[in-house]
Amino acid sequence: PHPAFSHPTPALSQDAPRAGAASAPDRLLQAVRQAMTPTVGFIGLGNMGLPMARNLLKAGRRLVVHDINPAAMSALADIGATAANSPAQLAEVVGANGTVLTMLRSGAEVRDVLAGDRGVLRACAARHEASGGRSGGRTLLIDCSTIGPDDARALAAEAGSVGCDYLDAPVSGGAIGAEAGTLTFMVGSADEAVFARAQPLLAQMGRSSVRCGGVGAGLAAKLANNLALSLQMLGVAEAMQLGIAQGVDPKVLASVFNSSSARCWSSDTYNPCPGVLPGVPAEREYEGGFATKLMIKDLALALSAAAAAGTPSPSGEHAMRLYSVAAARGFREKDFGSIFAFLGQNRGAADEVAVALAEAWAEEAAEAGGLEWAPGEFGDDVVAGVAAAALREATPDQTVTVDSEGRVASTEGKARPKGE
Repeated sequence: PHPAFSHPTPALSQDAPRAGAASAPDRLLQAVRQAMTPTVGFIGLGNMGLPMARNLLKAGRRLVVHDINPAAMSALADIGATAANSPAQLAEVVGANGTVLTMLRSGAEVRDVLAGDRGVLRACAARHEASGGRSGGRTLLIDCSTIGPDDARALAAEAGSVGCDYLDAPVSGGAIGAEAGTLTFMVGSADEAVFARAQPLLAQMGRSSVRCGGVGAGLAAKLANNLALSLQMLGVAEAMQLGIAQGVDPKVLASVFNSSSARCWSSDTYNPCPGVLPGVPAEREYEGGFATKLMIKDLALALSAAAAAGTPSPSGEHAMRLYSVAAARGFREKDFGSIFAFLGQNRGAADEVAVALAEAWAEEAAEAGGLEWAPGEFGDDVVAGVAAAALREATPDQTVTVDSEGRVASTEGKARPKGE
């Protein structure tokens, strides 16, 4: 919106006849502001997209939305948005001077919504062709999804060919940040002017936006961020379980972390232990947050990027296996902080986790080698060997004997075992 129409003037606000009722000058200003504001389209109204779109409505944006879930569209239509039947129809309503935002789960979904048969670019291409390439404006496409940087660069090229500007703007802050309007946008834009055009819109959904470089650079930063986040959450979850198992109160333990060197977002803002923080997924059985399956997807993208760049990521590979094991044990749809609950379920059964991780590694190796592998193919002798190896590593001066189920049968030597 033009700065002059960002808010009613104090004098006009004071002239309002009663609370909750706008005066005639107020209504006129609102109508003028609405007419001068380009239409914004929003596609993808999930845990992140719905509150982001809602914040745009609160900021006075004229909004048209689309999602495969009719209930999500209805929720926004009830507070002033217009629902579109397809991405192409949404793009037609938005027009050449408008902006289309996408917040979707995968690169395949983004490509289908933007470049598919009923996609945004289909409508933009028709408009571009009809005007002979002189449509009088360039639709701005802002993709907030987490996809591969190469996928973003390919879409940017296609968008440019039909008179659109494209930037990648993945976010950090989670569903809590989306609701509060405190997200951080990591932006990849080929042009500083395009980034400047997007900033007022991003500011209505987030606290900061950082241009990281050209198209794809925002995603590169996001993948690096989520790689660090995955490890951070694992560290907090394991450390909380350790302290609790030794009798420390969870809230006390978290307060120690948050005032010490262990302080991080996964502890002080998104703690995975129930009863520590209000309003986080851990307080509602890990529903409604950033699903474990999505963390696995982001880790796969990060590890693929690491392989392409030649940067080793052994911790990331380990995290990928551990989140995958948790997903297979019932936590796939739960918030990724549910790794805390997964570890808690396996207290006293560390060998089982070690074997599951070893099987995950073996499955990867078999797939890379073109071999067949079925989970559970490790026999009792391997389970016992993992247990024995773990104990020998902890107590190298001892001779450890285990039975076929991995239980310690006998120990010899002076060193005392560090654990059962």
